Amino acid sequence: MTTLDFTPAGGPAPLGRQLRAHSRMELNLLARNGEQLLLTIVIPTVVLVLFATTSVADIPKPRVDFLVPGVLALAVMSTAFTGQAIATGFERRYGVLRRLGTTPMPRHVLLLGKTAAVTAVEVAQVALLVIVGFALGWSPHGNALEVVGLLLLGTAAFSGLGLLLAGTLRAEATLAAANLIYLLLLVLGGVVFPLTDFGDGLRHVLEQLPIAALTDGLRAVLRHDDHASLHDWLVLAGWAVGSIAIASRTFRWE
Repeated sequence: MTTLDFTPAGGPAPLGRQLRAHSRMELNLLARNGEQLLLTIVIPTVVLVLFATTSVADIPKPRVDFLVPGVLALAVMSTAFTGQAIATGFERRYGVLRRLGTTPMPRHVLLLGKTAAVTAVEVAQVALLVIVGFALGWSPHGNALEVVGLLLLGTAAFSGLGLLLAGTLRAEATLAAANLIYLLLLVLGGVVFPLTDFGDGLRHVLEQLPIAALTDGLRAVLRHDDHASLHDWLVLAGWAVGSIAIASRTFRWE
């Protein structure tokens, strides 16, 4: 009796291979998007140079030592939240995600692939901002591994929020909301202006935001040679777990 051999067997690729392939595709798309690169790389660098070299705002001295941690947090937010929310929102509008939804790739692999691509872009961002910071006289302190941990946790938090926004709102609404939130958090998140400049009531509310927790944690390590507070870690972890969990349940392919 002849045995028929149907190898290779049809079926979805292993989840690990799906994740690697999707991450590469997302990274290629990010690299080709000039508007996103402007948002994610140019704007944080301009903010750092402008506020470090001019007296347009009353900033604790040394100015560059205060600013670099906040701008690193801003870079994470611009890439993981604003840029990703806008790009994903328009991918839904143009039917890209609907086509992906017809493949065997699970929803959580889509979200993880986008987050992995964002993390790769952030490596380039951080390297550029560190070089610019050193050129401006920055003298960092603290534990590099703790800084990496904060950046990764912040990336997870902002990525989850960006995908939550893009997966529930229309593309135009996502564009408007993401840019508005970006501007508000730039001003109110402790990036450039210390949270102590605000009243006690508002300050306690702002301290619960992921941008404030990330900025404060990075500043504690890099500026004060200390450890990020338990509050900062818990705020970032809470936003990361909560946003990713909700996004994975509510994300719509179209």
